[in-house]
Amino acid sequence: MKNSFRRVCTVVLGGALGISTLAACGGSDGSSASGEDSKTVTLVTHSSFNVSPDVLKDFEKQSGYKVDILKGGDAGEVVNKAVLSKGNPQGDVLFGVDNTLLSRAVDNGLFTPYKAKGLDRIPEDVRLDGDKHRVTPVDTGDICVNYDRAYFADKKIEPPKTLDDLIKPEYKNLLVTENAATSSPGLGFLLGTAAQYGDQGWPDYWKKLKANGVKVVDGWEQAYNEEFSGSAGGKKAGADRPLVVSYASSPPVEVLGVKPEPKEAPTGVATGTCFRQIEFAGLLDGAKNEKGGKALIDFLISKQFQDDLPLQMFVNPVADDAELPELFTKFGEQAEKPLTVDPKKIAENREDWVKSWQSLVLK
Repeated sequence: MKNSFRRVCTVVLGGALGISTLAACGGSDGSSASGEDSKTVTLVTHSSFNVSPDVLKDFEKQSGYKVDILKGGDAGEVVNKAVLSKGNPQGDVLFGVDNTLLSRAVDNGLFTPYKAKGLDRIPEDVRLDGDKHRVTPVDTGDICVNYDRAYFADKKIEPPKTLDDLIKPEYKNLLVTENAATSSPGLGFLLGTAAQYGDQGWPDYWKKLKANGVKVVDGWEQAYNEEFSGSAGGKKAGADRPLVVSYASSPPVEVLGVKPEPKEAPTGVATGTCFRQIEFAGLLDGAKNEKGGKALIDFLISKQFQDDLPLQMFVNPVADDAELPELFTKFGEQAEKPLTVDPKKIAENREDWVKSWQSLVLK
């Protein structure tokens, strides 16, 4: 998800694989060098990671470590970069690998096992790595189609509710989604269609979606903030797509700070299109500050961080004792039965699915 709705650091993208140059933000003097005795611990993450400054300062004060945050593009890009630098990582902890990318990360040996303190507060159903502890679950979010309420009200068209709706003529040229090869929301949306229509049915669905004018862009930031007419960024950019693949928790951001507070968010969620995403953190193999990395992972599932993350990254905390803010519960939407795919099946089919999707949709 995901994914915060405020970009706080410059990201430079490049390369055919969608790899990004990680830009340093926050932390110490900008140096990413760390060692076992270093007082700097480096977090490698996607461009949507965010944390309240006071919460981060509390961790730094209590732990004695200064945190360097290296952000780089979408989660898919960050994982690709980590695979290429395997054994000589750019940091100590990677946050943002999700269930759509998990097998790629663990099969490439990116992580050193670590059982985080406080893991007993995390439900078993989100601990997809079982007792191997190569990754620790941090948050969940449902990848769903969002819609611009004003557009559909003005056109007197009912917004879509399901995946089947998206291929109907009244929604032609309205949807923008992310590239499944470079974006975790894009991949999650593809996996949702595979879950809904099966191995044989999803390609035909995407043929129909393409014929109905779906637009594909590289990542979530572009799709939501530049192409989607319902977002504040999209309005400024003159966006013309009233449907976007985003998150069930996206609507609160469009209300945050708005005075007077509206009765409902300007964007809605097609809850029949949702795919469940789980984000993880892991101690990178070859981390120069392993001790600091372990402390940082403990912090990511601490009650203080878990309470903070809903309005920082607009996702659901995983800890049982975490509390959701009123804005989040009032304006966020929940999918009753989000689509899921078994991680083992994702591991076995992801590469083939993505290649088939590229040949169907991008050519």
